[in-house]
Amino acid sequence: MPGEPPESGQTVEIRFHGRGGMGAVVASQILSQAAFLEGRWVQSFPFFGVERRGAPVTAFARISGERIEERMNVYEPGFVVVLDPSLLKGTAYLTGLRPGGTVVANATTAEVPWDGPVYTVPATEIALEEGLGSKSVPLVNTAMVGALAGATHLVRLDSVLQAIDFLAPQKKDANKRAAEKAFHAVAPAKIAAVAGRPA
Repeated sequence: MPGEPPESGQTVEIRFHGRGGMGAVVASQILSQAAFLEGRWVQSFPFFGVERRGAPVTAFARISGERIEERMNVYEPGFVVVLDPSLLKGTAYLTGLRPGGTVVANATTAEVPWDGPVYTVPATEIALEEGLGSKSVPLVNTAMVGALAGATHLVRLDSVLQAIDFLAPQKKDANKRAAEKAFHAVAPAKIAAVAGRPA
């Protein structure tokens, strides 16, 4: 079953893992905008390594019921969102994830070495159905934000759709359909997570 929303005064930290061109940075912006529309304080910012298409990209978001004083990267997130299925072959995306933290991954099945909640969604399939990106670089960002909302209730679906209207540079309707499909399609991982945190 989907998780419960955080308490109103709690600051939650989310880390997005993707590759250049997949929309990880915009995903963090859409999530933050959705939370802002619900009256919460937010932050959204990227971290770039090698700036080239296909290179790993990390983006961060914070959501709180109070003013956020932190001004640094997110090192111990409560939620991790993996946009690129190939990143699941390693464990770097789990680094610093808080005990009991949640993983939402773009996959149909996934064996994740994590003993907390793990959800999967066929975001690539959904994106391609809606004509978002290409087979080599599908734009799964809006689908993954929809999936995160469906799995965790961090934000409402209607807020995500409003945020997409505000931030998506093109294909707004297709992006909203992708988010809504993923919201309803996300489910606990079909293959049980493997207990134990990465070293």
